[in-house]
Amino acid sequence: MRVLITGATGLVGQALVDLFHEYGIAVNYLTTSRSKIESQSKYQGFYWNPSTSEISTECFDGVSAIINLAGASVAKRWTSSYKKTILNSRIDSLNTLKKALAKGEHDVEHLISASAVGLYKDSLSKFHEEEDFEQGDNFLAEVVKQWEAAADELGDLGLEVTKIRIGVVLSDEGGALEKIKTPIENYIGAPLGSGKQWQSWIHISDLARIFHHVMDKRLEGVFNGVSPNPVTNKELTECIADRLEKPVVLPNVPGFVLKLMLGEMATIVLASQLVSSKKILSTGFQFRFAQLKPAIADLL
Repeated sequence: MRVLITGATGLVGQALVDLFHEYGIAVNYLTTSRSKIESQSKYQGFYWNPSTSEISTECFDGVSAIINLAGASVAKRWTSSYKKTILNSRIDSLNTLKKALAKGEHDVEHLISASAVGLYKDSLSKFHEEEDFEQGDNFLAEVVKQWEAAADELGDLGLEVTKIRIGVVLSDEGGALEKIKTPIENYIGAPLGSGKQWQSWIHISDLARIFHHVMDKRLEGVFNGVSPNPVTNKELTECIADRLEKPVVLPNVPGFVLKLMLGEMATIVLASQLVSSKKILSTGFQFRFAQLKPAIADLL
């Protein structure tokens, strides 16, 4: 079997590539950097430029499924121009895939696209499920809405379409855990805002396994990529500090300070999303890291 991955060199993409190679699944990947193109029997790179709809259509050769992870990081300051980059990078990637697939013959049957729990409304009490949720009223929610709509359009070509709404990804290779861990190690860690906001997290290995599970079982629709046990920001901070054997002595960082420092991007750390994993569990998926403490122990 061979799959095509966009965003294969990112945090989630690298974990997926490693997992697929364990299963003997060959990977084609798309990159905007010609210097990152490698050519091996199990790992083959191809150039693309979604902003101009340029793509090497040989990337589809022998491919039965596409995993779409492409998109500019949301963890940079949201200037007006960068907000356009965040949105366009996601929409252009999917549109480029659709145009290329529509033009030629291929064996692609399934698109599995990343999405985000940022779609859901900020709430301390609402328990969001895939088909029972309130949409947020902010930039990130609008991005996710358009991102998912662009993915659904590939269904017009006869592809099965699946979307994984990803929560806070915990990894020892960077990302959210690194950003929380570093100030704690330097004795300046503290809960953010009230600390009561829910963090629907997932261990990087479980997230990679969800993508594989969805592909292997040919599951369509929307699935939340989060562990069964969300925690508050305060609980997450204290769990990491306990593992590092460091005290959390500073008071919470006030929300208004975070907004002054980060601008609109403060939404990422202050928003509260309590998200269900019941649907993916109902398909037979089993989490290896359902609880936060073992997950942090494994990663740190």
